[in-house]
Amino acid sequence: MTRVDPALAAARSAVRAELADLVATGSLGPSGTVLVACSGGADSLALAAATALEAGRVGRSVRSRGFAVRAGAVVVDHGLLAGSADVADRAAARCRELGLDPVVVRRVHVPDDAAAGGPEAAARAARYDALEAAARETGAAAVLLGHTLDDQAESVLLGLARGSGARSLAGMPRRRGVHRRPFLGLRRSQTEAVCAAVGLEYWTDPTNLLPPDGAPAPARTRVRGVVVPALTAALGPGVVEALARTADQLRDDADLLDDLAADLLAEVSTVPAGEPDGTGPGGGGAAGAGLVLDAEALAGAAPALRRRALRAAALAVGCPPGSTTARHVDALDALVVSWRGQDAVHLPGDARARRACGSLFLRPAGPRPGRATSAVPSTPSHQHVPQPRPEEE
Repeated sequence: MTRVDPALAAARSAVRAELADLVATGSLGPSGTVLVACSGGADSLALAAATALEAGRVGRSVRSRGFAVRAGAVVVDHGLLAGSADVADRAAARCRELGLDPVVVRRVHVPDDAAAGGPEAAARAARYDALEAAARETGAAAVLLGHTLDDQAESVLLGLARGSGARSLAGMPRRRGVHRRPFLGLRRSQTEAVCAAVGLEYWTDPTNLLPPDGAPAPARTRVRGVVVPALTAALGPGVVEALARTADQLRDDADLLDDLAADLLAEVSTVPAGEPDGTGPGGGGAAGAGLVLDAEALAGAAPALRRRALRAAALAVGCPPGSTTARHVDALDALVVSWRGQDAVHLPGDARARRACGSLFLRPAGPRPGRATSAVPSTPSHQHVPQPRPEEE
């Protein structure tokens, strides 16, 4: 009897379960399409191999023979490393050798003057835009991402180090929109074992390796190469799994709080008579683009819900999620619970918020003549400012 490699079996089982969920939710049927986001690394190549093997037997059971779906791949070349085009082309060739079709290569531009979050955040945004565009163009029901249990643990540690809240500590969601992560229960060592089992040579991103000369490295690389091994040595081999469990538990909590905060935001939102377009005390802007909130009703809410509602309000008027920090939420909260007649607050994306007549007015970027504003006070150098971390890598 042929021995089945345990890592490959685990990978196939994970993909099989994800495809079955797509079928159960009505997103995937016979002749449907799924895409694998493939960088050429061990994680994504293992996912590509497992998906290629499972695509012909979706929904198979003792009562059903199952059916075949199209399994393709999308490779994103960020153009940030020398030779990146060759790496992308090799990854695409590996996917075609596995039988994936269609295989799409997207070359994206990451601006040198990337905004808040730096070039890593800009590259991440460009990558997800490219993945979603490929899904739309191919009619794919989902894009499968190769993030592993190790990636999830690293995300939790980064969130802890940055003083982030529960949403950031919840790490990467298994499913969000078109994106799905079947391998969040697998270790990185398993994906490398899958590649060995099927004879796939994978690429190692040099930015994921600690420089031998002690030169600066990205924060995630330092967590991966230094912090996780140190924690494992000090606390035992179950640290990575425990951190991932923490993310799962916090995600349930954060989802509930976010739902309650959305309800609160809907309850306190008002439109003053005669000002349906928000051009009264709240300032100008596009019609209907601003928000008017009942400050007194907000003040009576639990702080955890109130602060989440205020952040959601800021995002609703155009504040970029990656640059809307706890400091900005503090400033908004002060307009609600510590109102002393202070001027308007500047928010990311050139949005504004101010209080007047018992209401909190938030408006998007736009001309606002005739009124002075004050920026959010700078934070003293000794005070740590929590920086939000985008959930997805």
